[in-house]
Amino acid sequence: MKHAIVTGGAGLIGAEVCTALQMADYDVVSFDLTAPPAGIPSIICDVSDEAAVALAFAELGWDNLDLLINNAGIATPDRGEITHLTLDDWRKVTDSHLVSAFLMTRGALPLMGEGASIINMLSTRAFMSEKNTEAYAAAKGGLFGLTHALAVSLGPKIRVNGIAPGWITKDTDLRRIDHDQHPAGRVGRPEDIARAVLYLASAGFVTGEVLMIDGGMTRKMIYAE
Repeated sequence: MKHAIVTGGAGLIGAEVCTALQMADYDVVSFDLTAPPAGIPSIICDVSDEAAVALAFAELGWDNLDLLINNAGIATPDRGEITHLTLDDWRKVTDSHLVSAFLMTRGALPLMGEGASIINMLSTRAFMSEKNTEAYAAAKGGLFGLTHALAVSLGPKIRVNGIAPGWITKDTDLRRIDHDQHPAGRVGRPEDIARAVLYLASAGFVTGEVLMIDGGMTRKMIYAE
């Protein structure tokens, strides 16, 4: 059986990814501050804390790892003007996404053999923005750079790719216009991201890439009417 770690496994996307990997015969463990849904093994861990990550790997006790999904991060982008954004809040956001990916990758590498894979969870916010989301955009943009840098440094032994989700939700009370602004005709669902994870985990000739999973929304030109 293959082994996988998913950070942020208690969240919307993380829990779906964990379940999909289990169905694909992976032994999966979530690293998160919150316990995931029942049936997903977990280690409670602040993955942005160096000492906590070291303790979590020691508790894990595995001697091999096939797949690392760096998915953790504060889910709600910062919304205040940058003049009101404190350094502490900036670090909380960037550390939760970017520093955690660095620490987890560094901790996982001694366990990863030939053919192992790392997938970093970005966002379309790495490539486009709303107002007042500087910390979140910077964190996700940093993950973009980290992804291609690691692919070059760790290849050919280990492949490193990214996924950039767009609007992903389980909400069912959306407006028609919410769906129609996507060329694919609907808002994204967590299983769309899980399918992308399964693809990248087995795509042996793909590395250093970021899959934009957004229903085509970032490709659609918008004009004021």
